[in-house]
Amino acid sequence: MKRTRIIKQYLLIFAGITLLGTANLLAESKVNTCLDCHVENDIMPGDFLEEDVHQHSEISCAGCHGGDPEAEDMDESMSADAGYIGIPSRQEMPAFCGKCHSKIEYMRVFQPRIPTDQVDQYYTSTHGKKLLSGDKKVAMCSSCHTSHGILPAKDTRSSVHPFNIPQTCNQCHGDADLMASTSHGTSQYEDYAGSVHGKALIERSDTGSPACNDCHGNHGAAPPGAESISHICGSCHLNNMEFFKTSVMGQLSESADYHSCEQCHGNHSISEPSDELLNVNESSLCLECHSDGDEGYVAAEAMYTQIRQTDSLYQAAIIRLKDIQIKGMNDVDIQYVLKDAKQNLIQLRTMVHTFDPVQVKEKAAEGKELSAEAISLAGLEISEFNQRRMGFGISTLAFVLLAFAVFLKIRQIDSNKKSD
Repeated sequence: MKRTRIIKQYLLIFAGITLLGTANLLAESKVNTCLDCHVENDIMPGDFLEEDVHQHSEISCAGCHGGDPEAEDMDESMSADAGYIGIPSRQEMPAFCGKCHSKIEYMRVFQPRIPTDQVDQYYTSTHGKKLLSGDKKVAMCSSCHTSHGILPAKDTRSSVHPFNIPQTCNQCHGDADLMASTSHGTSQYEDYAGSVHGKALIERSDTGSPACNDCHGNHGAAPPGAESISHICGSCHLNNMEFFKTSVMGQLSESADYHSCEQCHGNHSISEPSDELLNVNESSLCLECHSDGDEGYVAAEAMYTQIRQTDSLYQAAIIRLKDIQIKGMNDVDIQYVLKDAKQNLIQLRTMVHTFDPVQVKEKAAEGKELSAEAISLAGLEISEFNQRRMGFGISTLAFVLLAFAVFLKIRQIDSNKKSD
């Protein structure tokens, strides 16, 4: 019985392998004369990848270019009667891709929530408008996605993966010849790579940091206007945006057509902000518009002072915490208080966007109180530590005196025994 069961198991495994082999053979034997001819004559597209999403979804060459992939005769395969389209022109490319990507009935087979308005979005973009005007150099679908090596955006090899988007955009925007006829420069990538956003994405692989499309859009890419910049920045920096919108500076920005966030922080070359941007010295951003003694100058100086005082007290508390930890004392309560103090300091620096020294001072008072509490708790731990040391010292001294007394007593006993 046991032998029969083993034989049956082997037969099932063999049958499975046979069926799998047959399925693979049938898949491989599917006729595609387009591929056969291009491979045989070594004229495959330079960007061809077997992992291309269309190949993976069994959309063959004819799926895009038309024609009859089963016909052996090239003229018959690439005839108008067979529906052969060939290579579309740049102006035809959006509609060429859109014949599938604009049909929700077709695209939902692959992703139920997939957008199908990319073509419409594209024609609202700067690229799309230029293409309609006859510009033959402007970017269209394959400029960003490639033609025959299209990979899912989540694949790190994809040209539209967040890690690769800056370089993908730079293929055109970093080309001096291509940009010569426009008002754009070509330093956007270098500026971005050196910015706080670029360093996070490119150097630290932080996909939470914005790439080009997060600010400019994807298919509907366009330079953000003055009225939209604060909303774009605010999609990540929400509290900053809310504070700014209700501030005097925010209201002035709307009436004077200032570029809100960009006015102080720049666009592609955004540096990591520091308290020194407020300090009324040569490095202060505020001095670009304000001069000594005016309202803005006084506000900046007041906010800077409050932030530095709060931060200094917080750093002093951190030093006390480390001292407590080295001494091996209880630091749990101190750490809890300092977590709140750190959060307060983050909020305080965000409140700079209110441009209101009164609000900043009130928030700073909370932070100072928290740091002072942490320092007080640390002081209690240090006092207890000193008391323990004193107690240990007294105990040690008492023990030494006792031991010495015992030693003297033993010597006295020994001396008495010898005299007897």
